[in-house]
Amino acid sequence: MPDAIFAHPRLAPLYDAFDGDRDDLDAYLAIADELDARVVLDLGCGTGNLALLLARHGRTVVGVDPAGSSLAVARSKDPEGRIRWIHGDATTLPPLRADLATMTANVAQVFRTDDDWTRALRGVHAAQRPGGHLVFETRRPERRAWEEWADTAPVTRDVPGVGRVERRLEVTAVDLPLVSFRYTYRFRRDGTVLTSDSTLRFRDRDEVESSLAAAGYRVDDVREAPDRPGREFIFVAQRST
Repeated sequence: MPDAIFAHPRLAPLYDAFDGDRDDLDAYLAIADELDARVVLDLGCGTGNLALLLARHGRTVVGVDPAGSSLAVARSKDPEGRIRWIHGDATTLPPLRADLATMTANVAQVFRTDDDWTRALRGVHAAQRPGGHLVFETRRPERRAWEEWADTAPVTRDVPGVGRVERRLEVTAVDLPLVSFRYTYRFRRDGTVLTSDSTLRFRDRDEVESSLAAAGYRVDDVREAPDRPGREFIFVAQRST
């Protein structure tokens, strides 16, 4: 089940307000240019920021997400209907023959078990054309990002149509390779408090590369994430079978 921040009808519209300007997505646009990708699958598209960016630059884009509330936000930003939005996950993808599949932010880490991750990779593999690429980012476990999260101060945003909302982050469990955390949102207008619990799987580079090979991919490159140098890897893998 998707986390509440993506699935709850009052929380999904807050995502963009708290997630910043998403300049990290420029790296994915550059990779799409580099690979000359014309048809792109954005798995875990959320509120549609990358999908919309790619579509504005002439790509045919399919955005897929299991959270209906996030997709509703994404669709509201696409009044021309340039993007095909699909409510589903990696195991329900149609045969798209995509040139490029992407997983941005923490999407690759939400697959907690080896079986879930394997099924996701196989689903993407089946939706791509032979020779298509899969590009995604994942946090480097040795950097222990959760220790920084524990010191995060509350953040307040003035959200259009909603009013002022405060968000607090709390790390609730560290049981490596799994790390759990909770966002608490307080709506100043009516005093409502809502929480969203998440758990991420931290895989090291060797583990990721082995899983890709087992799923029929060849790792072409492993890059630093431009917005988080030394903290994240961006994997560029090509469908080899």
